Amino acid sequence: MHTDDLKYKSFKKRNNTMQNPSLSDQLVAMLADGQFHSGEAIGEVLGVSRAAVWKRLQALEALGLSIESVKGKGYRLKSAISLFDQQQLDKMAIEFGLPAMALHRELDSTNAELLRLLASHQAEKGQIVLAEKQTAGRGRRGRSWSSPYAANVYLSLLWTFERGMRQLDGLSLVVGLALQRCLAELGFCDARIKWPNDVLVANRKIAGILLEINGDPTDQFHVVIGIGLNVNMLDSHGSIDQAWTSLQQQQKVLHDKHQVLQVLLASLLPMLAKFERHGFNHFVSDWSEVDALHGQEVTVTIGDQAVVGEYRGVNANGELKIATTHGERTFNGGEVSIRKSYHG
Repeated sequence: MHTDDLKYKSFKKRNNTMQNPSLSDQLVAMLADGQFHSGEAIGEVLGVSRAAVWKRLQALEALGLSIESVKGKGYRLKSAISLFDQQQLDKMAIEFGLPAMALHRELDSTNAELLRLLASHQAEKGQIVLAEKQTAGRGRRGRSWSSPYAANVYLSLLWTFERGMRQLDGLSLVVGLALQRCLAELGFCDARIKWPNDVLVANRKIAGILLEINGDPTDQFHVVIGIGLNVNMLDSHGSIDQAWTSLQQQQKVLHDKHQVLQVLLASLLPMLAKFERHGFNHFVSDWSEVDALHGQEVTVTIGDQAVVGEYRGVNANGELKIATTHGERTFNGGEVSIRKSYHG
């Protein structure tokens, strides 16, 4: 039997274990390696005609994937991609003692989906929703979050707190610290955190956090922890209005998203459990060591008000401290934005 025949038989066997994959899902899984595949071989695996293959390829381009066609060689993605696999996610959920992870090819937003599951009583503490693409990914202060297909990790995690909203102080900073430690484990020792929810590598944004609250703010309530981590993104197609980077852009290799997720959860879950018991005060020192703005002059903007001063880090409640000419001021996350001050 030829090597190509073995490869395609192996693909068929692997693909048959997926949970009701569509033809488009099967096709993108086949092309994920970035190698050429002939139209004939693709048609055999999918059980469709050459003409139908072409239509499926056009559907993949509609997802934002770039496909190259070379006569005599076939079709390939211009860049290899890493796809999540439900079976691997199921094993990971068991390993971490979590409910089954919900994987979607495309969603408006993983946060929105998890909130919908919560509203219909289909989610419990530790529930994770993942998507390969978001059509309405959201960041802090209503900003959009660029979410190209199969490029990054788009994740939402449900966590439950029992003692009212004050228990939430500093949560976004703890999630940021977990991301920083995940990146350090992956070889990014220069990763830093920018208050309140940005994670930077080489002074460029690589991850962001969005918290959304549901429930009684005086008693038990749920927090949807949304995380966007740039993994293999090489082109944002002009949809990001600030300096950004990704794991692949920095290290020049395709990253397996399962490995990235494994490292992230190994960092995040124990820290959330510790945060529940001790609050942010337990993390202030560690957070300060990787604070991207420590000691710099910054401008804090609240609505149309701007406050300039020396950045003094954060207090035990996760609030921002600024030394101004009128004394020290503190700010919480809310609608506050912070930037380095530049003098022309």
